[in-house]
Amino acid sequence: MAAEPEVLDELRRLRAQVPQLTGALVTGAEGTVLAQDTPGVDPEAMAALVAAAHGAAVRLAELTGQGAVGELLVRGAHGYVATYAAGGSAVLTLLAEDRVNLGRLLMEGRRAGARVGELVDAHRAAAAAAHPKPARPGKPPAKPVGARTRTARVARTTNGNARTTTDS
Repeated sequence: MAAEPEVLDELRRLRAQVPQLTGALVTGAEGTVLAQDTPGVDPEAMAALVAAAHGAAVRLAELTGQGAVGELLVRGAHGYVATYAAGGSAVLTLLAEDRVNLGRLLMEGRRAGARVGELVDAHRAAAAAAHPKPARPGKPPAKPVGARTRTARVARTTNGNARTTTDS
């Protein structure tokens, strides 16, 4: 991913702002790792769980009428896992010690999620523009204007030579 260096810079900046962060991960909503700084944690396994948790949160918010998911917070015995929607197709996940200032974590996470979302969305838009999807295979090209048109069908009539019987 070409945006990865910029995303990693944002993760480093975030870790400088919130020193109690122990890891940061950016994934696609489908669970692919886009950028990671997660020492001691398997980023692929974490990405798969983040995708599942985020998907469940999205469904829960829809079901209860709460609107779009902005964040998901899990508090464990040793700290926090916070996920943030990052643009239209990514998720930012932060790992933090239990002594983190939770307000600071939430505020900085929201800001970083918005910035990461901008970077990822811009990169994906540029990639889509550079490599447009080809037309669907097997579909014939559209006919040009002025192409041959059909004439209206005339209803068939019965054969005039058909026999009829009459009572005599």
